[in-house]
Amino acid sequence: MRWSLGLLGAASLLVQSTAAIELNIESEESIKSAASTIAFGLLKFYTGNNTGDTPGNLPDPYFWWEAGAMFGTMIDYWFLTGDTSYNEATTQAMLHQASETRDFQPINQTRTSGNDDQGFWAMSAMTAAENNYPDPPPDQPQWLALAQAVFNQYTVRWDEEFCGGGLRWQINTFSNGFTYKNSISNGCFFNLAARLARFTGNQTYADWAQKIYDWEIKAGLILPDGSVYDGVGVPDSPQEQCTSIDRIQWSYNAGIFLHGAAVMSNLTNEAPFWKTQVENILTSTTKTFFKPDSQIMFEQFCEDRGFCDIDQQSFKGYLARWMSATSQMAPYTFDRINPLIRTSAVAAAKACSGSPATGFNGIPGTACGMKWTTGEFDGLPGVGEQMNALSVVMYSLRKQDTQEPFTSENGGTSKGDPSAGQEIHPKLRPLRPIETRDRVAAAFLTTAIAFGAAAGCAFVMV
Repeated sequence: MRWSLGLLGAASLLVQSTAAIELNIESEESIKSAASTIAFGLLKFYTGNNTGDTPGNLPDPYFWWEAGAMFGTMIDYWFLTGDTSYNEATTQAMLHQASETRDFQPINQTRTSGNDDQGFWAMSAMTAAENNYPDPPPDQPQWLALAQAVFNQYTVRWDEEFCGGGLRWQINTFSNGFTYKNSISNGCFFNLAARLARFTGNQTYADWAQKIYDWEIKAGLILPDGSVYDGVGVPDSPQEQCTSIDRIQWSYNAGIFLHGAAVMSNLTNEAPFWKTQVENILTSTTKTFFKPDSQIMFEQFCEDRGFCDIDQQSFKGYLARWMSATSQMAPYTFDRINPLIRTSAVAAAKACSGSPATGFNGIPGTACGMKWTTGEFDGLPGVGEQMNALSVVMYSLRKQDTQEPFTSENGGTSKGDPSAGQEIHPKLRPLRPIETRDRVAAAFLTTAIAFGAAAGCAFVMV
């Protein structure tokens, strides 16, 4: 089955020039036009809507998790632009990959799926709930319930025996990476927990968010200056300390914790602990992932030297997503974040000027490259590159008065299921019912949390 661009979307694309994308950052119409062109090129990489292919999958060499991230991008694209051209493909992909178990663990992925892989699909479902993206039919998995299912399964995988907590990177013991606890897997857990707490008002989610964040600090993965390291190796014995820290900093690790902290700041009426975390991570992120002279976003570890792999080529798009979302959840950051997004959007549009002989089926002259600092296409088209550019361009549409993410109390329509995902995990502890105290308790957090986290630190950094 194939999906359609829609008559209006197709007609607008047919009349566009084959020249490079021109973006007037002061014009909403220009931003939407540029985003439309980039989105068209991005979805040309997608084959899951072709007859005989699997809905939700990207072709090689792209991994399953990146498809989940891409559809999260398209859900935000619909929300910010109002363009419904890709909704049919997005909904089909999301529901197919939710699988019969309704937890983003499809049979063809269960042997290789990591906690981060599952998490990117779950966060896309959470975005759908927060954006009031059209709900599935009643007999299909619902967006909020899907996010809750993955959260519930994360709680079972939380490993107190080694390193005093944390999720392992991989789910299966036989998978490479099972002996590593990485920030992105725990960031997915934290990000989901914070957003579920805000959406539902259930304090249990907020408690988990605090617990996960505290563990990241104690493990030496989030530093006092807001830097976020990649992960820590799991030793052979639980008696051994977890000291083997990978100090590489990736933009998506910074972004996922920045956004989650901003949600917690919003939830707790800017409790000092969470406001400080937001300020620290944002300061570190700005210093680490934006060129000091131009303020253009870049992937600091691999971009300049040209060795970012397929996954890493998509990281900047997630940083743009989470920085933009942070500016809403923590309005005190808007004046710092918005100029960075806009400057990078202009640079990204200039990099969307490629016409490669192979590897791109969008409009000639609009393939996007990896580097935004050169003022031109760098010859590297791909899903990540196209998604990065789409993200930073469309998030420049976000204003201070843009509709905040919905919740169950302000018009959110997505139906939840606090017990979702427990059918295959009977040991899961069900969430207790929401009580009035749950909705207000978070507001009374104090800076004592910060001192508690510091005092509990029992990890050695090398």
